[in-house]
Amino acid sequence: MRFLHTADWHIGKKLNDFDLLADQQAVFDRLVAVAQARQVDAIVIAGDLYDRALPSEAAVAVLDHMLVKLNRELHYPLLVISGNHDSAVRLRTGRSWFSATQMFVNTQLAEAFKPIELDGVQFFLLPYFEPFAVRDYFHDPNITNVAQAIRPIVAKMKTLFKPGMRHVLVSHFFAAGSDHSASETKVNVGGLDAVPIDDLAAFDYVALGHLHNHNALHGEPKIQYSGALLKYAVGEAKQEKGVYIVDTDTMAREFVPLKSQHDLLELKASYADLTDPTYYQQQDRDAYIGIDLTDTQVIPNVMAQLRKIYPRIISLRRENGVQAVKPLQQRQRDLDPVSLLKAFYEELMQTDLTADQLKWAKAGLTAAESEQKQ
Repeated sequence: MRFLHTADWHIGKKLNDFDLLADQQAVFDRLVAVAQARQVDAIVIAGDLYDRALPSEAAVAVLDHMLVKLNRELHYPLLVISGNHDSAVRLRTGRSWFSATQMFVNTQLAEAFKPIELDGVQFFLLPYFEPFAVRDYFHDPNITNVAQAIRPIVAKMKTLFKPGMRHVLVSHFFAAGSDHSASETKVNVGGLDAVPIDDLAAFDYVALGHLHNHNALHGEPKIQYSGALLKYAVGEAKQEKGVYIVDTDTMAREFVPLKSQHDLLELKASYADLTDPTYYQQQDRDAYIGIDLTDTQVIPNVMAQLRKIYPRIISLRRENGVQAVKPLQQRQRDLDPVSLLKAFYEELMQTDLTADQLKWAKAGLTAAESEQKQ
C-alpha cells in the first residue's frame, strides 16, 4: 500500500495578526491533488492539526471541512493523532463513530495499543503524551521523562506485532538527533524531552510530527518528520514544505514539495535598498516577509513606510541595533512638559511635531494635570 504522511497543519495559526486560514486551505487543496495523483490508500496526520487547544470557530470549520473532504468525500482512511498543540478532549469529539468511515483518531495513550490494520500494515497511533500519563498507565514511579516513557510503550507494542505485517508507528515528539526550529513549542528544558532513536528500531517506519523541518533527522532510514505544511516562522524561510509518500511494499519514501499561496521570506538590507525599485521589484512582495534592517540610524515610521511596499511584513529586526539618542541627563530638565515632549519627539523621530499633534499633546497634558488635582 501507499500512504501519505503529513503533520503540523496548525489550523488557525496567525503570523503577527495575519490570518493564515486561506493559505492553509490552499495548501490543503494541493495536498489533496498529490494524494489523488499518487493514488494513496490512506493518509497519516501525525498531530498538531490545530494551532491551539481552544481553536476559533473559523479554525474548527476549516478543519472539519478538510477531514470531511478526505474521509467522507474521497473515502481515504485517516490515521490521526493529537499533538501538543491540540486539545485531546476536543479533537476526540465524535471519535466513537469516526471508525465507521475508517477515520481513526487517537488522543489517549491506551488507544495506542489497539493497532489499526490496513492492507498488511499495523499502524500504532501514539498521540502526544506526558511522562506522568505513561507512569500512571504502567504503574511505574520511576518514569520521569519521555526517554524513559517510550521504552515500555514500544515493548508493549512489540507484543502486538503480527508476523508478516509491516509495523508503522505514528507519533508526535522530539526524537534525539533532530533540531528544534522557532515555531515549535519546546515542551521541556534540557535534553530529557528527547526520545532516543534506537528505541524505535523495531518499527518499519516511524511517521513523526512536532518538528517543522522535514530534514530535522539526517540519514535515518526508518524515522521521518513530515514537516509542517507551511512556513510558520522566519527561521523556516529556507525550508521546503511538503508531504511524504510511503510505499509499504519497499518501505521507500518520497518527499513531495507543496507550493504555498504566499511564500515566507527573510530580507536583509538597508532601508535605502528596501525602498529602491530596482531592489524591491526583484522580490516576491506578496510573500510574508521578515526584515533584517542593516541601518543603525533612527528612521521615522519605518514599518509604515516599508509596508507600503511589502504589505505582509511579519517582523522587523535591527541587524546592528540603533544609534543611541542623547542620554536624559544631557537634556534640559527644567523645560515645561510640552517643550520636553517636543524635544524628545524631535530627537527620536528626527522631525517636528505637527500642529495637530501638538494640539492633542497639550489637551492630553491638561487632562492629565486636571485628573491629578482631583
